Amino acid sequence: MSLFRLTKASETEPLIRGDGLYLRPAVAGDFPAWAQLRAESRAFLTPWEPTWPEDDLTRAAFRRRLRRQVEDMTRDESFALLIFDAGADALIGGLTIGGIRRGVAQAATLGYWMGERYAGRGRMTRAVAAAVRYGFSTLRLHRIEAACLPENVASMSLLERNGFRREGLARAYLRIDGGWRDHVLYALLENEAPRAF
Repeated sequence: MSLFRLTKASETEPLIRGDGLYLRPAVAGDFPAWAQLRAESRAFLTPWEPTWPEDDLTRAAFRRRLRRQVEDMTRDESFALLIFDAGADALIGGLTIGGIRRGVAQAATLGYWMGERYAGRGRMTRAVAAAVRYGFSTLRLHRIEAACLPENVASMSLLERNGFRREGLARAYLRIDGGWRDHVLYALLENEAPRAF
């Protein structure tokens, strides 16, 4: 596990294994592959994401991401993970279990992105399944929420394949691609998770 340490030698960060893939926190050496995949997928991702900062794909911005990642994990607030194809050991996307609320809620929000050349092959469905399993077992969450744009049929199908239920529509919910956009809200409770989990 020392390969996946981010800062302190005593820290052990999560490593999630799924069907043909694995998820782990980013490390400094991931920058070239991450920047290349994000850059080549920019037009594919832009309609679904917040506006990218001008310096988003720089090494300095990536270092800031790593620092924030360590802080968020240490505080048990968010777990930002990269997704890798296990066979090719290649970066294919990213996933975050974030906005963790403890106490009476025991809930979190799921977000994800896939590089364009890897999309449409079921990999994100499998990554979400692995992340949900981790969220309910290791993080001891009761509820995992997700939101997507109403026109993002692929994302809605992915969530539904993983057992998420549609709960409603949130008006002007998130600022995506420069504008406040409505989102379809989904959630999965630990007792509703598919038995394969």
